[in-house]
Amino acid sequence: MPEFVHLHVHSEFSLLDGANRIKDLPVRAKELGMKSIAITDHGVMYGVIDFYKACKKEGIKPIIGCEVYVAQGSRFDKENKEYNHLILLAKDNAGYKNLSKLVSIGFTEGYYYKPRIDLEVLEKYHEGLIALSACLARKCKSSNTRKQHGKSRKYCKMVSKRI
Repeated sequence: MPEFVHLHVHSEFSLLDGANRIKDLPVRAKELGMKSIAITDHGVMYGVIDFYKACKKEGIKPIIGCEVYVAQGSRFDKENKEYNHLILLAKDNAGYKNLSKLVSIGFTEGYYYKPRIDLEVLEKYHEGLIALSACLARKCKSSNTRKQHGKSRKYCKMVSKRI
């Protein structure tokens, strides 16, 4: 059987969305024969240190990530509260540092209902990161109309140029 890795996992730090206890995730992953697992909480990285330690204890490779909120326009815009989700995974230490920086900027510069980043700051701190399309609240998704599909495709191209 081919190896499977969960790359979109929420813990108890994804309020109202995650029920997984960090200490239990690597134990269950090991029981299922997985060699690695990711953590991608919504907008925060509160649990990554405990997750890392728990994974190492069980011999599971931890993948550190975050499901960030991306503002529709500028992160400084406090009028438009619409945002999209984007999963960012750190592929190395530089990626971890950049992910930490992005999440911090979301709180210090982009907070408006949620800690948001924008494409400008994503472009600046993209090194060492892998982007995934995320959940149903993502911008990169298939849609029912050609117009919406065109907008999604354009956004995906913009993100891929920045990362």
